[in-house]
Amino acid sequence: MTPPIVKRYLIAFEKYKWMGLASFTLVVVGSTVVAMQPEPPASYIAEAALTYSSPPVLFSVTGGEIQQQGQELTQETLLSDQIVEAVATKVNVKPKQIGQNVALSVPAKSKPGEEPASTLIEIKYKDSNEKRAKETVQLLMEAMIKLSGEINTRRLNAIIKKINERSPEIKQDLQLAEKKLEQYDRIEGPALLAAENGSLLTAITSSQSQQRQIQLTLSGVNAQIRSLQKKLGLNSNEAYVSSALSADPIIANLRSQIYQVESQMGVLAKQGARPELPQMVQLQRQKDAYEQLLQQRAVEVVGGGGAAAPLAGSIIDIRSQSNLDPARQQLANQLVALQTQYETLQQQLISLRQDEERLRQMYALIPNKQLERSRLEQEVTLKKAIYDKMQAKLIDAQAAEAETVSSLSVAKVPVVTADIKPPKSVPTTLAVGGFLGLIVGGGVIFLLGSLEGTFKTKEDIRNSLKQREVALLGELPLMPVEDLSADEVPTILSVYSPYLEYYEKFRSNLRRLGGKNLKVILITSVSSREGKTVSAYNLGIASAQAGKRTLIIETDLRSPSRSPSLKVTIDSNANIEPLRYYGSLSECIRLVPDIENLYIVPSVGPVSQPAAILESSELRRLIEDARERYDLVIIDTNPISLCNDALLIQPYSDGIILVTRPHYTQENMLGEVVDELVESELGLVGAIINGADISVPQLVESVSASGEESGEKAEVSAGTVQN
Repeated sequence: MTPPIVKRYLIAFEKYKWMGLASFTLVVVGSTVVAMQPEPPASYIAEAALTYSSPPVLFSVTGGEIQQQGQELTQETLLSDQIVEAVATKVNVKPKQIGQNVALSVPAKSKPGEEPASTLIEIKYKDSNEKRAKETVQLLMEAMIKLSGEINTRRLNAIIKKINERSPEIKQDLQLAEKKLEQYDRIEGPALLAAENGSLLTAITSSQSQQRQIQLTLSGVNAQIRSLQKKLGLNSNEAYVSSALSADPIIANLRSQIYQVESQMGVLAKQGARPELPQMVQLQRQKDAYEQLLQQRAVEVVGGGGAAAPLAGSIIDIRSQSNLDPARQQLANQLVALQTQYETLQQQLISLRQDEERLRQMYALIPNKQLERSRLEQEVTLKKAIYDKMQAKLIDAQAAEAETVSSLSVAKVPVVTADIKPPKSVPTTLAVGGFLGLIVGGGVIFLLGSLEGTFKTKEDIRNSLKQREVALLGELPLMPVEDLSADEVPTILSVYSPYLEYYEKFRSNLRRLGGKNLKVILITSVSSREGKTVSAYNLGIASAQAGKRTLIIETDLRSPSRSPSLKVTIDSNANIEPLRYYGSLSECIRLVPDIENLYIVPSVGPVSQPAAILESSELRRLIEDARERYDLVIIDTNPISLCNDALLIQPYSDGIILVTRPHYTQENMLGEVVDELVESELGLVGAIINGADISVPQLVESVSASGEESGEKAEVSAGTVQN
C-alpha cells in the first residue's frame, strides 16, 4: 500500500512537474556557470596576535579593576567602523574590503575564579597583495592597542567625574544628618541626660515624698478644723462672717442702741402701756430705724464695701451672727486661718501631682527618644561612611591615572603566507549542481502542493475527522460512467453494480449510529463540487433497493434541479408559485421510474428569495408529513461555505451528514465547518469521503444517466458536476 505522503507527492508532481523541471534547470545552469568560471588570482593571508597585559606594579585598586575590564573587549569593539575606516584610509582600500577579509578570534570569557584558557587575540587578513596584507594587519594591531588605552582612560575619567558629581550631594546629606542630630540633642538632650544620670527618677521620688508630707499636714489641719467647727457650731464661711460682723464697731454700737430701746419698751410694757401710746410708737420707730441701719451696715461689711472681697454668707439674722464674744471670736479667726492653710496645702498637693505626672510622661517617652537619637546617630554614621568611602575611591582613582595604560600588547608580529587552492573539478561541480537541482525541484513541487490547502488523499481527510472526533460513515469510490452531460448526475441503476455495496455500507453505518429515530437527514458539503447531490441520490437508491420508502427533497433553490438524472420531469411552472408547489403534496412528490420505493421532490430553483421559501410553513409541513409517511427522508441542500440554507433547514432534520472529497475539500474550511456544527450542537452525525481512491474488483455497466448501454466508458468521480 502506497504511503499517504507518497500519494500526495505524486499528485503534486503531476500538477507541478514543469515548475520542478524549471527549478532543476536553473540550479544546473547555475552550477555550470560556476564550473566555467576562471580560477581566482593568488591570495595572501597575514596572521598576527595580541595578548592581554597589565603594568608590572599596581598601587591602586581602581587601576587593577580598569585593567581587568580592559581584558573583556569584544570583536565588535576591536573591529569598529572607526578603526576599519582609519586603516582603510592608510592602506588605500575600501573599508568594506577590510571588513569582509579580516578575521578576529577573541578568547572566551572565563568564569569567576578560573584562569582563562587563552589570552591571545588572533588577527587574520586576506589580500591579493602580500605587502598590503602585512601592513593592514600591523595597522589594525596598532589601532586596537591605542583603542584599548583610550577605553581604559575614558573609564577612569568617568569614575573620577562621577565621584566629583556625587560628592557634594553626599556631603550635603551628611551635614544635614549631623544638623538634625545636633538639633535633637539641643531639644531632647536634657531629658535624655536626666534619664541617664537618674535625676529624673530622683525628681519623681522627691515629688511623691512631698505629696505624702503634705497629705499628713492636711490630715492634721483638717482635724483642727473639725474640732473648731464642733466648738463654734459654725463652718469656716459662717465663722468668717460672724467674726467680721462681731468685730465691726458700728454694728456693736447699733446693737447697743437697739438693746436700750428694747429695755425701755419692756419697762413700759410691764407698766401696762399699750403699743398705741405715743411713747411706745416713738420707741418702735427708733428700733426700726436702728435695725434698718444695722441691716445696711451688715450689707456693707459682708459685701466688702468695694474695698475688700465679699464674704461668703448671708446677712439674715444679723444680730445672732454678730454676737460673738472675744473668746469665740478668737476661735472663729483661728478656724478661718486653718481653712486658709488647708486650701493652700491642697493647691500645693495638686501642683505636685501635676509635676509628677509630667515627669512620668517624660520618663515614659525616654525609650522612644533614645531610639530616635540612635536612628539619627546611625544615619550620620552611614552617611559619613559613604562619604569617606567616596573620598577614598576618589584618591585611589586619581592615583590610578599614572597606572592606566593599554590592556593589549603585541604577542606575535604579522607573518604572511600564500593561500594556494587546488583547481576546482568541473565534473564534480556539475554533479553537485545536478544533485542540488533534484532536491530543489522536488522541494518546489512538494511546497506548491502543500500550499494548495486541499486534502490530497482520503487518509488526510480521515485523520482530520478523527482529530475532531467526527464519525466516518463511509468511503465512496470513483465510479465509471458513460457519456453524461454537464447537468446530469451519475446514479447507480443496476442492483448488480459493485459500487452499490459502498452506498449500502454507508446506509447501514448511518442506521447503526443514528438509530431508529434518525428518519430525516440533511446532506451538505463544505464547498461545491464535492458530490453531495450524487451522494444523496445514490444513498436514496440504496435505501429504496433495501425495501425502505425513501424520499429525496431537493432544497438547493439556487441551482436547477438534477432530478432528470433519475428520469423525473420537472414542472416548468413550479418556480412561478413555489409556495403553492410545496403546499401540494400530489404536485411536488414524484415517483422515480425504474426504482421501487424511491420518491423525489424536485427543486423549483433557481428562485430570487430562497431563504423565504426554506423558512415557509409549506416546506415545514412538507417535511413533517414526509417524516410520517416515509422510512427515510434525505434533504439535499447547498454547501455551507456558500450560504446558510443548510442551517435554515437543519431544525427540520434529525442530523447532518457532511460530504468531503480529496482535491476539492479545503483543510481550513473543513475544520471551521466541523467546529461550528459541533460547538452549536447542530446534530452532526458524521461525514463521508466521496471520490476516494478505492480499487473496485470489477467494473460493470452500472452507471448511466439514461439507462441505455454504451461501449465507451470513462472513470470519473461521483459528483463531477458542481452540486
